[in-house]
Amino acid sequence: MEVDLDERGRLLVPGTGTTVPANRVGEYLARNLRIPERATDIYVYVHGWQTPPETASRMAARLVQQAQALRAAGRERYPGVARGFRPWVVVVRWPSSSIATLGGFRRIRERAHAMSALGTGHAPFVLAHLLGYLDVHRAHPENPAVLANRSGQYLHLVGHSFGGRFLCEAVQWATERPVQPRVLGWSTPVDPRRPFTVDSALIFQMAAPRDAFVRHFAALFPSGGAPGAPLRGPLVLTHSRWDRATGFWHLRAEGEPGIGHSGTGATPVPQSTIRMLTTRTAYARRALDHRIVNVDAGWLYRGGWKSKLSPSGAHSDFQHPESAHLLLTLASLSR
Repeated sequence: MEVDLDERGRLLVPGTGTTVPANRVGEYLARNLRIPERATDIYVYVHGWQTPPETASRMAARLVQQAQALRAAGRERYPGVARGFRPWVVVVRWPSSSIATLGGFRRIRERAHAMSALGTGHAPFVLAHLLGYLDVHRAHPENPAVLANRSGQYLHLVGHSFGGRFLCEAVQWATERPVQPRVLGWSTPVDPRRPFTVDSALIFQMAAPRDAFVRHFAALFPSGGAPGAPLRGPLVLTHSRWDRATGFWHLRAEGEPGIGHSGTGATPVPQSTIRMLTTRTAYARRALDHRIVNVDAGWLYRGGWKSKLSPSGAHSDFQHPESAHLLLTLASLSR
């Protein structure tokens, strides 16, 4: 399923070039989105810089197909999904292409900012509506009477590059919601005052300053009794020193390298750093059960010989089985 946005982040009606009025977004989603009953995991995928719409759809499909193949080949490494893993993906597409130069990077950075800016940008508004709709209409689990795995449909966020910024903005825009059942899974409790609950969030090579979660996304991790963000599971962020888009270009555009190159810097909550594992090694829950997890993928996200010729380096080199291994592990541990 694809959802397309224009340069201001407004929801587009497919094949028409017209946009859905802000007060009709909920109605449009209700009329056009149907969650398959057999789906076990719902993914909302938002792509990043230099990704044409068709490529974004292919990349999202390949990622979940790799996850399905890994589960079929080694179920013992993913006990939470032993009874089934049938993903359904909503791909959010936006105009992200530009010339691969500093000027092109800045232009898309400014477009991403304009699309998500309070008062003028519509992307967080549309995405928050989308997440709220998916949360309300997914099959929610009942509160288990005994210690047992949760059953139902799980909601996950997956972003790449600037797409991760859109997702963080959307989550910040969350407002109050009815109480949800308490379930097993991550150690962070569900906050009953939010409009949706996200079971995991995975962002590949995020194009944002290293202190973005202090400067721009502090509401994701509030303190002092403020309502908590709807992140039930961890926020997992990959980085690689071979990523020139968030290294070389980000350094020149914003004065410092980005998260996708160096991981997070200052954060409002404790963070952890782990190394990306091969598909032969299972992740321990204790390694991922943190509010923010940095995953060093520099040994894998190197881009090969093509990255030596590409101005963005390994920025988009996350299409590996090891990435799907991380995604599938998060789904497994959400149960």
